Parts: sequence; structure tokens; C-alpha cells
Amino acid sequence: MTTRSCPCGLPAAYEECCGRYHGGAAAPTAEKLMRSRYSAFVRQDAGYLLRTWHPRTRPERIDFDAGMRWTGLEILQTTDGSAFHSTGSVTFRASYRGGSLHERSRFERVDGAWVYVDGDFLS
Repeated sequence: MTTRSCPCGLPAAYEECCGRYHGGAAAPTAEKLMRSRYSAFVRQDAGYLLRTWHPRTRPERIDFDAGMRWTGLEILQTTDGSAFHSTGSVTFRASYRGGSLHERSRFERVDGAWVYVDGDFLS
């Protein structure tokens, strides 16, 4: 059996990396949550994306673009977001076939768990 590497770019199998968060484990840092959310976009896991979105900014549903093919994630900067913080931000570039998305995402803890709040697109 071949083990697939995780879409988030870390050198681990999906099951041991983002797969455990998709399965219910809490991401320990804002960066790990960001990586797991990227992997959820790759896998089109709307349930996980909605569960890890802050209640005050969460959309009712997520519509995926059937033609979108994510090709890589690069973490450019993290600010706070560890076990010792209540907020954090992650600046990243997510590549897709034909382009890339550059964003600074904000995260907060809600009931002890990291959630995505919102983000600013960067050029």
C-alpha cells in the first residue's frame, strides 16, 4: 500500500499530518490549522472547513470550483498562534494551476480550539 504525502507540504503522510485534524483532533497551532484547512480545500472537505471557521464569520456553505487544482502551500510568516496565545496570523501563498493566492489569515481560539476568522488578500 502506498502512503500519500500530505497536501500541506510537510514531510508526513496525510493520515499522520492533516488527516488527524480532519478526523477530529484539534490543531495545536494557528499554522497547523492553516495547513489543515489548505489540505481540506485540496480534498474538498467542506465539513471540516465550516467546523474550523469562526462562528461570527462562517459562511452558510462552501462552493468548490470543480476546475480548481491546488498545487502547493508556502508558509511565509506566522505571528503568535501557539499554545500560549489566543490569536495568531499566518501569511501564506497557495498555488493552483494557473496562479496563486497570497493571504494573511487571522485565527482565534474559541472554546480552546483554533479557528479561522478572516484574511486579507495580498499582492
